[in-house]
Amino acid sequence: MSTFNGITTSYSGLAAARAGLDVTGQNIANATTQGYTRQRLETSSAAPIRPSMFATGARVGEGVLAQGIARLGDAHLEARVRSTAGAAGYTAVRAQAYSALEESLHEPGPNGVAASLQDFWAGWQELSTNADQAAPASSLLSVAGQLTSRINAGYREVEAQWASTRSSTEGLVAEVNDAASQVAELNRQIRSAVTSGSSANELLDRRTLLTANLAGLTGATVRDNPDGTADVLLAGNPLVSGTTARALQVAGPRQLGELPRNAGAGVVSVEWTHRPGASAGIDSGEIAATLSLLAPAAAGGALAQAAAGYDVFAASLADKVNTGFAAAGKGPFFALERTRAAASLTVVPTKREDLAMGAAGAGAYDGSVADAISRIGIGAGSPDTAWSAFVTDLGVAARTELQGNALAEVSASSALRQQLGATSVSMDEEQVKLLEYQHAYQGAARVMTAIDEMLDVLINRMGIVGR
Repeated sequence: MSTFNGITTSYSGLAAARAGLDVTGQNIANATTQGYTRQRLETSSAAPIRPSMFATGARVGEGVLAQGIARLGDAHLEARVRSTAGAAGYTAVRAQAYSALEESLHEPGPNGVAASLQDFWAGWQELSTNADQAAPASSLLSVAGQLTSRINAGYREVEAQWASTRSSTEGLVAEVNDAASQVAELNRQIRSAVTSGSSANELLDRRTLLTANLAGLTGATVRDNPDGTADVLLAGNPLVSGTTARALQVAGPRQLGELPRNAGAGVVSVEWTHRPGASAGIDSGEIAATLSLLAPAAAGGALAQAAAGYDVFAASLADKVNTGFAAAGKGPFFALERTRAAASLTVVPTKREDLAMGAAGAGAYDGSVADAISRIGIGAGSPDTAWSAFVTDLGVAARTELQGNALAEVSASSALRQQLGATSVSMDEEQVKLLEYQHAYQGAARVMTAIDEMLDVLINRMGIVGR
């Protein structure tokens, strides 16, 4: 082994230590970067070159080789993060929707329908004992108008929430299409980097973030390919295949009133743009949750069921009061359209003379009809009982969704913590690595200096002793 080989060996140590310092600096610089996965320099010892026929003695290696920069990710943990993100996204959207529905009821409280019902029955009772006076009649018409207004407003809030959810679905699908396009482009860059032997670690980090986001939106799964690319699948169908991305679109009604009564054709769905009418098969994630909320009542759509509950209650209230009011020989007290009962419910009488307080021909002091109507709110099958059951059922459903979301969030948080524990940058560890590479660099430099001094003696000072 020549002395010059020693310089090559020490130089390889300098280069490896410098590369290690660069990698450590990259880790430290990105310690707070979202989605960054820590990296490590991979090295191996260089084997000695094949000796010539004149070489003698033992031979050492040729130094150190920098094999590459490893990305310390964990495919299993990344897959778990994606799967739990889909479940957490699904339950979060549904829990938020049910909470908004429950809040729109304003129950219990002075601004809810239950309070208006109590005032409404009390108004009829007051009218029954003061049938000849104008004030109770005016008060009754006022509280009746307030009751219908609150029923109308509650139904309109459900309609507005349905329309908002429909609009948000389109926004989520647009987000999916954009992320899929980015993943396809990253696949192209990663494949090119792998082919050329360059590091693609930062590109892989960006792709991992995007695929996790796609999983949270759609429940997508990821399949890695030998060339470094990754396919993103929805129900087994490729959303991203290598460097090609497919797009999704939202189809179906835009208003709650356009929704069919039964599941099937005409419902809101997400389909492939290249195959209109073919469902994308999204069964998890935020988009699946919005589709479940937008479904018809017969298919379990929470918003359509709430709207139907308002309609059933409004129609029942109108029928019961109108039946009692008919005993006085007058027209109906409530008017409504059967196909949209809650939204169209109105009070027909506008003044005291339009009210029926007693039986026809019984005199101005007879309040028997008003008394009978005031008792409609008492007992089983009353509108009050029906409304209470509606509110209770919605509250129980909201609580169930919130509990399910809490469990899903715990799983998602646990998976993310495990991933971060395995892939995030530890400043203490990087400081140790920094010192390690610094000392290695200094040691290699000292070896090179010693060899340089030896060569100087050999070349410049040999043979001058005694001159």
